[in-house]
Amino acid sequence: MRRRNQQTTSLEERLATEAKRLREQAALLPHGHLRETVERRARQAETGSHISEWLRSPGLRAPA
Repeated sequence: MRRRNQQTTSLEERLATEAKRLREQAALLPHGHLRETVERRARQAETGSHISEWLRSPGLRAPA
């Protein structure tokens, strides 16, 4: 049996929070590979948040 967690915040909010946390973490790192990796993960979280928001928008219509 799978455990199911009831989320208290939306996916968009969780991704935005994660992106903010990663950006703050990246700001503390010296320039280099690790910082670039953390910044990339932040951008991916922001993109995921925007895509999820777009997919939930009421204006989205199925292709005809």
